[in-house]
Amino acid sequence: MTTILARFQLDYGDFKLDVDLTLPGTGITVLFGHSGSGKTTLLRCIAGLQRAPLGKLEINGHVWQDSERNLFLPTYKRPLGYVFQEANLFPHLTVRDNLHYGLKRIKQNSGTVKLEQAVELLGIGHLMERMPGHLSGGERQRVAIARALALNPEVLLMDEPLASLDFKRKQEILPFLSRLHQQLDIPVLYVTHSQQEVAQLADTLVILEDGRALASGPLPETQSRLDVPLAQDREAATVWQATVAEHEADYHLTRVAFAGGSLSLPAVDAEIGTPLRVQIYARDVSIALEAPTATSILNVLPATITGIADGRDGQTVVQMRIGNQALLAHITRKSALMLGLQIGMAVYVQIKGTSILN
Repeated sequence: MTTILARFQLDYGDFKLDVDLTLPGTGITVLFGHSGSGKTTLLRCIAGLQRAPLGKLEINGHVWQDSERNLFLPTYKRPLGYVFQEANLFPHLTVRDNLHYGLKRIKQNSGTVKLEQAVELLGIGHLMERMPGHLSGGERQRVAIARALALNPEVLLMDEPLASLDFKRKQEILPFLSRLHQQLDIPVLYVTHSQQEVAQLADTLVILEDGRALASGPLPETQSRLDVPLAQDREAATVWQATVAEHEADYHLTRVAFAGGSLSLPAVDAEIGTPLRVQIYARDVSIALEAPTATSILNVLPATITGIADGRDGQTVVQMRIGNQALLAHITRKSALMLGLQIGMAVYVQIKGTSILN
């Protein structure tokens, strides 16, 4: 299996980066954390824009840095694409010319094929003759991503590419970003502090704090870990991989199946068999010792408790498993005591259908 090995140590005095990560060589790995956690510094080390005195970086078998051997490949020799918060397009060039600008760095034939794929992937074919000044913020960022992909990179680095966009523009571009992990064979390292972007984009999640990786692994498992702050957050959620199984047109509902059961959620415009992500907020999950028989909540599923942690302000975080899916619930500490919840206990969970996002 192809992998990314990233080990860096650097000391700025008031900030230290010390990470040792083994990441998958495919899919989208999201580097998540609050401002100052080290996300951008780590990305710059991978790009070679920042040289860590102690470091080793290996991308799918190719060594880009090894401080023990005094090996450091400069940025311009690293086959990578980098997308910043701002699109940074050349204002005097058309979209087409912006896209072709960097192709001289690579073999023309492979770059041309990659460019065509990037244009289709990002849905910008109709923008090719426009000037950057006549593009929306979301369109400019899609062009910037296509330009990075046109370089035929071995890895794509994205540093909060949606940070400068308003809510509407973010919603426009997120579906295009979601296609990256479905259609690209190269790894994407994506920096954000937005839990919405984590839920919609991440295959792998790395949680950073004070220059260290608190947790790293597949999204559902890492999201639901009780030893990291994310599970305690008001916006704590888990993401499930599901498949559209049935449309209940009379009720404007869609039933989606996952390994372990199925869920009903507001109607989704997708064909039967379409894979999708379902996000379930911990605050919208309740727990019962017996299967409720008279309830308006459609989604009642058997679960097993795998972890319990006391949170802040009288809250208890309950970690559970349904089939092969992890799930979090935020309940009051009083409720946890009244129910006598314990690890290993079989319970039933109720999930509000309206809280499930496709």
